[in-house]
Amino acid sequence: MKTFGANVRRERCAKSLTQEKLAELASISTRNLQKVESGELNILLTTTVRIQLALRCPWKRLMPSE
Repeated sequence: MKTFGANVRRERCAKSLTQEKLAELASISTRNLQKVESGELNILLTTTVRIQLALRCPWKRLMPSE
């Protein structure tokens, strides 16, 4: 989860989105997004899909290759 969270943070920053804005776009709480980015929270697959769609980036940029 740490790699996924780091990748989410990288993509969010590359798109100049705040945590608050990405959380709003993905329909999750800002606190949960903070936990995702820090690797503290195991999230449901449906939540990862909402984050991926909100970021509008391919899966390979979010998911670890190993």
